[in-house]
Amino acid sequence: MCVTAVESRPAGVALTPSPGGHRPFGARVKAFVALTKPRIIELLLITTVPVMFLAAQGVPDLWLVVTTTVGGYLSAGGANALNMYIDRDIDALMDRTSQRPLVTGMVSPAECLVFGISLAVISTVWFGLLVNWLSAALSLGALLFYVVVYTMLLKRRTAQNIVWGGIAGCLPVLIGWSAVTNSMSWAAVILFAVIFFWTPPHYWPLSMKVKEDYARVGVPMLPVVASNRVVARQIVVYSWVMVAVSLLLTPLGYTGWFYTVVALLTGGFWLWEAHGLQNRAKAGVTGAKLKEMRLFHWSITYVSLLFVAVAVDPFLR
Repeated sequence: MCVTAVESRPAGVALTPSPGGHRPFGARVKAFVALTKPRIIELLLITTVPVMFLAAQGVPDLWLVVTTTVGGYLSAGGANALNMYIDRDIDALMDRTSQRPLVTGMVSPAECLVFGISLAVISTVWFGLLVNWLSAALSLGALLFYVVVYTMLLKRRTAQNIVWGGIAGCLPVLIGWSAVTNSMSWAAVILFAVIFFWTPPHYWPLSMKVKEDYARVGVPMLPVVASNRVVARQIVVYSWVMVAVSLLLTPLGYTGWFYTVVALLTGGFWLWEAHGLQNRAKAGVTGAKLKEMRLFHWSITYVSLLFVAVAVDPFLR
């Protein structure tokens, strides 16, 4: 992560180009792409496409995969753009967000708002016409949940913001399943629950690293309002539940030996890292020696490997 300094300015005031300032076309294109937060969307697609393989019990229709992926990108991109529009005041004061397009002035707030709403409308229609209307409803629901429930209602009010706000990030699992079957299944619900319990222990280590940023702008992320020991204990609790839920697919008959082996090995290593973080927090370790980002980076690897196993398992049964 690149952390840069940002000058102090009143909340709600973003940097804007000087009158007549030059904004190159290429840089503007990159800025609009940045509004969609592509790296976050990668994780959402990692949980969408493999579920389509599980739902199809093999290779799903490739055109359906393409249309679902494109629709998912457009929907998540719209949600992320609207998130940046709403959070532009605190983004201007946080080190980790100081180079976002609205802060640098490469994109104006009005442009960002129109862009986000346009992507929301286009993605919903796209899903409805090219996939199915159940997937369209789930996609729109995820967008509205992220923008309204998480960004507007929870983020600045409660330390449980990422717990319940993370539901938006769980819905791509349901979208992937519904895209293939136009229905729901317990398999999709279980994988939804895996992502639900994965999200807090995935994000809290990062929040521990940048808690000064959140404290500066008054966002009550759990590491801001609780000690490292409390946060680490919560991470361990959610981690155990996540691993337990991930193992429900096999006894219920949705997956076989390959998924089970991957879930056990990756989940076991996750628990090792989570307990290691807890032990360091209990010992009063702070700063770089706390090594909280080890779990954050592993969490991305974990969810990638687990969902690859979801996609591969049908071919080995």
